[in-house]
Amino acid sequence: MSTVIVDEGKVSWGPHPLAKGVEIKNLLTKKDHGADVTCVLVKLPKGSVVPEHIHKEQDDILFFLEGRCKMFIEGIGEFEAKKGMLIRIPKNTRHSVPEVYEDTLLYDVFSPALV
Repeated sequence: MSTVIVDEGKVSWGPHPLAKGVEIKNLLTKKDHGADVTCVLVKLPKGSVVPEHIHKEQDDILFFLEGRCKMFIEGIGEFEAKKGMLIRIPKNTRHSVPEVYEDTLLYDVFSPALV
């Protein structure tokens, strides 16, 4: 893979595939850039929910840029995730966001690439 430079401001928001009202911005993908990881921004409005799911092939690495929410991770349980936290969820691990307390923005990396 060669060097990729992405201007986040030129990438459009789109709907999250599982969560109504949640938006994602695909910054780096295998499909568009030949990348071996997928990097996205995720915007979770207050009151939104991300249902329980797993990623069979990918580790999911989250860095919280703004806001706070309740997360559930299999083997950990429920806890508050907030600005400044980094969370690595291993592949095949159930996880969800059952409650978003305030508008939340996170940087999400999937390894290997999800899309």
